[in-house]
Amino acid sequence: MFGTMGFSELMIILVIILIIFGAGRLPQIGEGVGKALKGFKKEVSEIPPAIDPNVSPDSPAPPQAEA
Repeated sequence: MFGTMGFSELMIILVIILIIFGAGRLPQIGEGVGKALKGFKKEVSEIPPAIDPNVSPDSPAPPQAEA
């Protein structure tokens, strides 16, 4: 998830967040981030799959009569 970030980089980021927000607000921030990720995953799972233009339909559409 974090790509090439190592343990030391993650610890530095955590310390910076701790200094900015304080220890008392960390549980609230974690809860907010968790809810946001849960909502994001829910919305992404509801996106319909893309239609591939290279795939032909199983049966061709019937010809339409000219008016």
